[in-house]
Amino acid sequence: MLLYFKIADHYNIIDHPNERSSHSEITIRGGGIIYLLAALITLIMHTEFWMPILGLFIIGIISFADDRITLSGRVRVVFHLAAVTLLFLFLGVFQIFPIWMSIILYILVIGIINAYNFMDGINGITGAYSIVVLGGLQYVNYEVVNFIQPDLIWLPILASLVFLFFNFRKKAKCFAGDVGSVTVAFWIIFLLLKLILLTDNYVYVLFLAVYGVDTVLTIIHRLKLKQNIFDAHRLHFYQILANEQKWPHLIVSSVYALLQLGIIVAVIYWPWSFLSVFLITTIPLVLIYCLIKPRIIVVTEM
Repeated sequence: MLLYFKIADHYNIIDHPNERSSHSEITIRGGGIIYLLAALITLIMHTEFWMPILGLFIIGIISFADDRITLSGRVRVVFHLAAVTLLFLFLGVFQIFPIWMSIILYILVIGIINAYNFMDGINGITGAYSIVVLGGLQYVNYEVVNFIQPDLIWLPILASLVFLFFNFRKKAKCFAGDVGSVTVAFWIIFLLLKLILLTDNYVYVLFLAVYGVDTVLTIIHRLKLKQNIFDAHRLHFYQILANEQKWPHLIVSSVYALLQLGIIVAVIYWPWSFLSVFLITTIPLVLIYCLIKPRIIVVTEM
């Protein structure tokens, strides 16, 4: 990371704040490149995973390029499709599901990757949330069902810890950039899909419940406002808290991570049906969003 800081400083790889930003100072961008280093180490240790790791590098490199020069959405989608195709080939998705379900899964996976990227807007949130999700997956891997070599979870956890050392601060030393948020999202989706396909238990999608509720309800909110949902904005619940309500970034990031940790504990320890766990964990999040967000927006506008 320190070496990258020198390179980024030399080549002016920095993030300039604008009216959509949740920060106010120029900061080094692309610190999430640490996940590509973790992926390289993973490939050296476990060459049998070359296909999903190649997909991770494809999506990570195009995201790093997008951090440097803004690319069109069409270009990004082509690379995202290529990366996800490699992931699906490795997991045998095309043998398991009919073509129409595979197409739906493409849309869901690429949507989740982009949602993870949209949620990366304040100090600490991507690293803290990712550690919680990865930690939950590692617990499941050790205590519930061994679905993958532990190294493939320990390495992104270590990468997240290194990144957080420089990012989980009032004044961050670096931001993840698209290369960070997109790459760790792809890694987490790989792990979740492998676990779900092995256990045939869809309850593990709730490992991303907090991000999912914020993203889906924010999209609905923006559609009601007749906004282009692909344009940058500051209407996520976490953005309202950090920008309008002036909550410290690290407090907001910690709240999101702790909420997700609570849901992961519920998923692991409540031996109920998927629907029961889904309703018990997501309804409170939906109520918080729908009841509190309109009030704090009104207060801000007043």
